[in-house]
Amino acid sequence: MSKILVCGSIAFDNIMDFPGLFGEHILSESIHSLNVSFLVNSLKRARGGTAPNISYNLALVGLKPSIVGTAGRDFGEYRQWLESKGVDTSNIRILEDDFTASCFITTDKASNQITVFYPGAMAKDPEISMKNLDLSDVSMVIVAPTEPEAMMKWARECSELKVPYMFDPGMQIPRLSAEQLAEGIMGSTITIMNEYEFMMMKEKTGLDKKDILEKVELFVETKGSKGSILSTRNTEVHIPAAKASRVADPTGAGDAFRAGLIKGYMEGAPLEITGKYASVTAVYAVEHKGGTEHYYTIDEFYKRYNENFGSI
Repeated sequence: MSKILVCGSIAFDNIMDFPGLFGEHILSESIHSLNVSFLVNSLKRARGGTAPNISYNLALVGLKPSIVGTAGRDFGEYRQWLESKGVDTSNIRILEDDFTASCFITTDKASNQITVFYPGAMAKDPEISMKNLDLSDVSMVIVAPTEPEAMMKWARECSELKVPYMFDPGMQIPRLSAEQLAEGIMGSTITIMNEYEFMMMKEKTGLDKKDILEKVELFVETKGSKGSILSTRNTEVHIPAAKASRVADPTGAGDAFRAGLIKGYMEGAPLEITGKYASVTAVYAVEHKGGTEHYYTIDEFYKRYNENFGSI
């Protein structure tokens, strides 16, 4: 089986709960000169980053993901966990003089958040080149959000090397220029973004779906609980979201969706089935907190598919 290279961020999420209200500790008249501290009552360190999240879900559906990215000296346990789940980490560059990227999120009881992000080793992602990797058995590259310079470098190199790639600009759309966005999209085989990102991209680049599909084989717009739209030059299908038994956390659904999408695409499945695969992989993530806390066997995946959409 050929590999899927997943290029993107590798990070830890440090999630803290503050039992009070931030506003009670911040004086509005002194906002220009802050010196505050908050005593939190819980801390959870979670595995995060776009590349590991997507890769974990690809492994669940039976594919062979290999992560491309940069991590720090604190990555050892995370690396072992990924390997145990069927994710290849041989293309991850380890920087012994830095830490893995980390996000520190504190939430008060009114759901206000204070977030601090340390890029750490991720800042060195642009130093990685596709030209130095073994691409002989790679069938698809996923370019997911990380340092914008790295994303554009990898997209260009895939085009030069004639390796198909999926462009997933996501949260980096504001940091990418209009020219960079257009280049990444128009050189891709698949482009994916959510409804809001699609609006931002259109406003920034002037590209609409028709323009994109002149060059791109498959354009995917995800719409949360409203499902998704998969479009090719000749066909467009609207796919409903799969039914969740509970909604715990929608955060990891997008990364999980991408795994089902790639599974269908690599199998050469009809567009409608590909979209339904993606809906099923996404719903497992919605039902759990965190992007990699869910698990299912491939038999359970097909059973869930049949329950939502009928037999294939």
